[in-house]
Amino acid sequence: MSLLSGPPTVVAAGVDVFSAALRAQGADVHDVDWRPPGFGDPADLAALALDRRRAAANRTAVERVMAAGSRLVDVRPAREVLGLPDRTLLHSGPPLTWEMASGPMRGALIGACLFEGWATTVAEAEGLLASGGIALDPCHHHRAVGPMAGVTSPSMWMWCLEDPVSGGQAFCNLNEGLGKVLRYGAYSDEVLDRLRWMRDVLGPVLAAAVRAMADPLDVKGVLAQMLQMGDEGHNRNRAGSLMTLRELSPAVVEVDAPSSDIAAALRFIGGNEHFFLNLGMPTAKLAMDAARDVPGSTMVTVMSRNGTEFGIRTAGTGDRWFTGPADTPVGLFLGDYGPDDANPDIGDSAIMETYGVGGFTMAAAPAIVRFVGGTVPDALATTERMYQLTLAENPAMQVPILGFRGSPTGIDVLAVARTGWLPQINTGMAGRVAGTGQVGAGLVQPPRECFEQALAALAAEARTA
Repeated sequence: MSLLSGPPTVVAAGVDVFSAALRAQGADVHDVDWRPPGFGDPADLAALALDRRRAAANRTAVERVMAAGSRLVDVRPAREVLGLPDRTLLHSGPPLTWEMASGPMRGALIGACLFEGWATTVAEAEGLLASGGIALDPCHHHRAVGPMAGVTSPSMWMWCLEDPVSGGQAFCNLNEGLGKVLRYGAYSDEVLDRLRWMRDVLGPVLAAAVRAMADPLDVKGVLAQMLQMGDEGHNRNRAGSLMTLRELSPAVVEVDAPSSDIAAALRFIGGNEHFFLNLGMPTAKLAMDAARDVPGSTMVTVMSRNGTEFGIRTAGTGDRWFTGPADTPVGLFLGDYGPDDANPDIGDSAIMETYGVGGFTMAAAPAIVRFVGGTVPDALATTERMYQLTLAENPAMQVPILGFRGSPTGIDVLAVARTGWLPQINTGMAGRVAGTGQVGAGLVQPPRECFEQALAALAAEARTA
């Protein structure tokens, strides 16, 4: 009999979304329960599996994450709200030095020095940074997060968010938009002029508006709604940004400022589809910080990258970083840019996936594949796979196409090690050469080394508990 006669016979491995689609088309499908080989020392895996604290600790950690709220309570300069001293810059990811900084990180640091007036030329800024004249510290060390390079300087205005449940606070600078912007490592006059306008006009207008609102903006509520409207909360924020504009506009138009400034502020917000991202990130930060320092928990509380290294933290190991080399995203490119132009993964924005949205809820935003690559079935399969790496489903963050199933929440180091699967992140791509700006967007995963180190550390603690 010819191999091409009759219905096709398919052997499918992994999640069943592909095999279900093939069956619907009349294919003869044979499912195989296969997954990539796990990793980690068997003794470490056994130590964690047998740790009597783990189940209760993980339940406590994930309950804290899901209980956390997020209210926008103020907008203030970083020097005030973070106590950020002069000649200090915050950055995304785990700790780094000027010597190890990638091109876009260097570009953003140079631009911040020019913006603050600490240097008047690029060469002067480079010399200042190379000599140690500027202190560098991760945003995460200050209850803050920053997208891409995440560089935050004293004069930048910060969103100030508060968790009404725990009283925790989290902060993030204002989003500049897409293209040639500081967070992607660009520092041209156009970039610096925009930053000065944000400092002198946008920040004060937003501060006055937020303080005048009768009730604080429920940012977690906006995030939950936007998942129902085609956003996933990381690379697609169209609905979230429009809802935020709707909520802020009445207070903005009543600010005592020149009408030209009010119009410019509203025009900037309305034209910036990523405006909400810098509110969503500290919302996720609030939730994950609520689960810090839970002895025995194997849940990840931070995933972050600085353009050179990728770092994670866990609830059971507190503020300790576990790092590995950052991979380069794979995806779609702008204009004539290609893979050789892309820098390795960068940004604190993976806090969205740590919280269980972004790449974890790609099924809620199938249109995202037009921006980061892949197909709609890929987006559905990704979300299905992430459920197997997580501890719970967050009922507040629902995925409509999956029957309003809660988002996969609480990445479990032990589950990652056992399955061999790594968390999925969708992200922007910065040009590897300082000053380039954005070159595309795509998909990326953490290096396995981060989870191997975390597994060993958690196992060591389990043995001494």
